[in-house]
Amino acid sequence: MKTKFIYGLLTMLCFSLMSSTCSHDDDDLNIIDNSAEISEIKNTVENNSWQITSFVDSGVDETSHYTGYSFAFNSNGTLTATKGSETVNGTWSVTDSNDSDDDSNSSDDIDFNINFASPAMFNDDLTEDWEIVTRSATKIELIHISGGNGGTDTLTFQKI
Repeated sequence: MKTKFIYGLLTMLCFSLMSSTCSHDDDDLNIIDNSAEISEIKNTVENNSWQITSFVDSGVDETSHYTGYSFAFNSNGTLTATKGSETVNGTWSVTDSNDSDDDSNSSDDIDFNINFASPAMFNDDLTEDWEIVTRSATKIELIHISGGNGGTDTLTFQKI
């Protein structure tokens, strides 16, 4: 009886030691700090005027819907689209996409977030968490793959 008790105690001790030596997810060691790149992107777009030179919604070119609009990405996170006397207000941000709702498997992706509450054309088409494909001081190319229908949208801003 004592032998069974000792073996049982040793078995529990072994399992206890093995479980305490297991590490958490090793992905925690690969966290990439994107703060410098995010700051650089914000500085590029802020306080400049931009126009949409290409918007393709699931294979359909809808660039003409935004012809004549000038977009201003303000440092306070507000976004204005102006065409003549018409102004459409929204918000924007640049964030790490290292979260559970991101479609990307890459840990160093950065999202260019655009949000318009209305009108429907702006809300339905432009309000997304866009992935940055390429960027320069005068051009930003974005992509979004829809989780609903799997369609791919592309959006290009050119500095005016």
